[in-house]
Amino acid sequence: MKLNELQDNPGSSPKQKRKARGPGSGKGKTAGKGIKGQKSRSGIAIGGYEGGQMPLYRRLPKRGFSKPNQKRYAVINLGLIEKFVGLGKLDINVEITEDMLVAAGLTGHKRDGIRILNKGEITSKVMLNVTGASAAAVEAVKAAGGSLTVAPDLAPHGKSVRKAQ
Repeated sequence: MKLNELQDNPGSSPKQKRKARGPGSGKGKTAGKGIKGQKSRSGIAIGGYEGGQMPLYRRLPKRGFSKPNQKRYAVINLGLIEKFVGLGKLDINVEITEDMLVAAGLTGHKRDGIRILNKGEITSKVMLNVTGASAAAVEAVKAAGGSLTVAPDLAPHGKSVRKAQ
C-alpha cells in the first residue's frame, strides 16, 4: 500500500455539490436559486419580514421582566456538606467559610454568595459562615449541634432586609 492509494470507505464522505459550475453539474446557471427576486441574491434578510406588514413578533405583547442587577447565589445542600465532611475534604474543627467550600469542590464558584438549603441530612457539628441560608437549614444545623452564621444584610429566607436608620 502506498500513500497515493489511501482512500475513504465508500459512502463515508459524500461528494459535494458544485453549484454554478456549468450545465453539466445539474446546478448550473442560477445555482438552484431560480430567477430574480430577493432570495436569488446574496445577503438576503427575510427572517421576520412580512412584506411591509408589521411582523408577528412585534405585534404580540411582551411578557415578564428580567431584573438586570439581581443577585445569583451558588446553592449547596446540607447533604452534600455532610458527604464532604465524611470524605475528609472539610474540617469540622474550624469555621467553614465560603472560600473553603469552593476550595473543597462543593461548587465551582461563589457568584454573589453561597446559600445553604436543607436537602439531605446533617449529623456533623459544623460551624458555617455563608451569605444566605434557608430557615430550615439553620434549624437543621442547630439540631445537629453546629452553628450557621448568615450575613447580616439577608433574612433567613434570602430576601433583602432594610436596615433601620
